Amino acid sequence: MVGEPNDNYFGSLTDTDKISEKHKRELGRIRSSPTFRLSTLFIKSAEKPWRLIWLPISILILMIKVLRERLGYSKKYDDITPYDAESFSRNSIVFFPTNGVGFGHFTRLLAIAKRLKKINPEIEIVFFTTMPTLHLLKDEGFPAYHLPGRKNFENMKTSTWNSIVEELLSHVFAIHRPKAFIFDGSYPYRGMLNAISRRDDITRIWVRRGSFKKNAVNVPVDSFEIFDYLVSPGDSVEQSEDEAKLPISTIHCDPIVLLDEDDILPSNTLKSRLGIPQNELVSYVQLGAGNINDIFSDINIILSTLDDLGIWTVLGESLLGSRIEVSDFQKVRVIRDYPNSKYISTFDFGIISGGYNSFHEAVNFSLPCICIPNSKTGMDDQSSRVNVASDLGFMIVEDNVTKPRIKSHIEKIINPEYRYEMLESGNSLKKPNGALQVAKQILDLITVE
Repeated sequence: MVGEPNDNYFGSLTDTDKISEKHKRELGRIRSSPTFRLSTLFIKSAEKPWRLIWLPISILILMIKVLRERLGYSKKYDDITPYDAESFSRNSIVFFPTNGVGFGHFTRLLAIAKRLKKINPEIEIVFFTTMPTLHLLKDEGFPAYHLPGRKNFENMKTSTWNSIVEELLSHVFAIHRPKAFIFDGSYPYRGMLNAISRRDDITRIWVRRGSFKKNAVNVPVDSFEIFDYLVSPGDSVEQSEDEAKLPISTIHCDPIVLLDEDDILPSNTLKSRLGIPQNELVSYVQLGAGNINDIFSDINIILSTLDDLGIWTVLGESLLGSRIEVSDFQKVRVIRDYPNSKYISTFDFGIISGGYNSFHEAVNFSLPCICIPNSKTGMDDQSSRVNVASDLGFMIVEDNVTKPRIKSHIEKIINPEYRYEMLESGNSLKKPNGALQVAKQILDLITVE
């Protein structure tokens, strides 16, 4: 191609510079290895014999440096010249949501991507993700590259999987030439960090909630240094990290949810589809993982109690989980859709866990709920989040699920006057949708034309 390429020009993996970049990455891995660095010490000592006196101390210092790098306490050693960026980049942004126990990371980035596209229809949105639900991105018109998580491969080493991440993501950057890279995940993959660490031509953004458990796994210090900005979505609780100590600029926004009010479907839509009479009270149940066939499980206790009380129930089945059989319950219907919040006007009340998405959807769209926080999440502090709503009177929080206790809560919440009082008390929790706020700030940062 003669002259400066236009904005629509994709890169090519056969270009000389891309082959060179691949060789640089491989050379970087070799020169960063402890074996190479140790042999370098011996070679330098052989060239200058006086250094032999200090060799034992030099070896000890090197071992300490390597250990600190492995533990994430210092930046990874790299003496390779940073990637020499092209003279142009495309009007493109690459999104990387990880998959946790649910859709939290994926949903936040999808919410931001949709609003970026709405503000600037000409921008290219590309997803690179470990999430298997690629059909949701196709429905939105977003192309996606998929790499299954390491645990999907039997006995695959972490280092092997990370090398695949690094290689594939580097190719995505080479082809799409993005102006920004946006990651949402609690813990950054080393392969991803390696791929973006040499890309100073790309604005690197990390979307990361701040409401973590006190005993949550610490993130390697050098992870923050590799990113240019940290986006901290709002929550009902104060952020648990001391942002003043983080070596990165932080962007704050209100809680991020996928839908806005005009995206919500009429209340009769789902009732007609599921054969529920229009004038009946309807509950929504979504507790995440759980064995419905275990009569002592939370979900079985809840569904049987609702069924005993003659209340119609819509059970939200996760697209990431196995199918649920509910033939034992006469008034229970199952939906396996995304996002379920588009049907929220159908429901009179909900029984939910305390995850980020479900909590803020209930708040934003005024759904009074009985909340059963999941205490087995690795990092998410659901109890702290939902207790804020409980203290205001908007949610009923239950940590010990038994049939008598659940029955008592349901008998309260089916009272229209009680639900009205709950809704009134929850108005102070409502905030604007942070997805639009973040989208605007991202466009300002990368100055997309």
